[in-house]
Amino acid sequence: MLSSLSKQALRQMARTTSVRPSPRTFTTKGFAPPRLFNYETIVANLTVADAITSVEEAFASLAKGKVDVPMPMHITIDESANAGPGDCHIKGGYISGTPTFTVKVATVSFYKNAEKGLPPGSGIFCVVNAVTGAPLALFQENRFMTDLRTGAAGAVAMKHCSSPEQDVVGFIGCGAIARNMARAAATVRPIRGVAYGIDEAMSHTFAKEMSEELNMPFSVASSAEECCNQSDVIFTQTPGSSTVLEKDWLKESGVTIIASGSDQPTKQEIPTDVLKASKYISDLTGQTSRLGELRSALQAGVMTESDVHAELGEVVNGDKSGREGNEIIVVDLTGTGAQDAAIGQVAWDKLGQL
Repeated sequence: MLSSLSKQALRQMARTTSVRPSPRTFTTKGFAPPRLFNYETIVANLTVADAITSVEEAFASLAKGKVDVPMPMHITIDESANAGPGDCHIKGGYISGTPTFTVKVATVSFYKNAEKGLPPGSGIFCVVNAVTGAPLALFQENRFMTDLRTGAAGAVAMKHCSSPEQDVVGFIGCGAIARNMARAAATVRPIRGVAYGIDEAMSHTFAKEMSEELNMPFSVASSAEECCNQSDVIFTQTPGSSTVLEKDWLKESGVTIIASGSDQPTKQEIPTDVLKASKYISDLTGQTSRLGELRSALQAGVMTESDVHAELGEVVNGDKSGREGNEIIVVDLTGTGAQDAAIGQVAWDKLGQL
């Protein structure tokens, strides 16, 4: 039997427990499962034009320190009998004051997928309620949303880092990202497109389809040099396995190069002498110094981080200058979690109503 003292202690514990519940006590009510949006639904309802304003605002917030964006995580899947080869990038971010945040898993360079009739990569966005922490939606976007936000960043770069008379726009690399860059560029001003890619048939298809879609003229250059000779603005979006242009090819009247192919330490599209001669603008210097074109210039010893003119958001905000005269500008787009947060919010706002 319990002593009277023990009984008194138990009664006291019971009263204390009923009045002061443990902070680790959880409700039995759970969150609703996140909605799943498949690739076909996403493609049918989102365009690069939907993303431009949101991505521009994200860059502005990033420059003001109002975005929590961690450095990307990179996972290398080495080739073996059981896996690979391939790469996985994990990015995310939260823009202060917005009702959601986003985490993205993107896979690339799974080149053996071609043998199975599959694309070389995929991706999924998880958009989370910033009030409750509950996942709202999973977007099985297969890199479509990533390409949209990259294209939107291209539009922001062209808007703020080129002049209105720079209307001949070159595209080195004519894949999916180039299409979004072309669509994005066309929202900034009417353009005449010049395309070059290693796959000549793909280049002609790109030029024909973009000309028809945008109702703007596109032609195909016979070489990267010819493309650069003609172009006021040059978008580069290649696998980044080797540099794609040379300084002597660029117009003396000034050119804006918007490079988006380098997003990991093994890639480089722009030669270091071009970077050294340029007004260099990063999307996020802490990231481009590790993953982007800046990394190669730092390693070569031709630039330091003090040579960075600005981050793109600083130009958007008017804190730093864009184009000033006949200069070479390089805008280094490695893709930031701020952009992923922006396109994630746009996707939820639009598709969440379906």
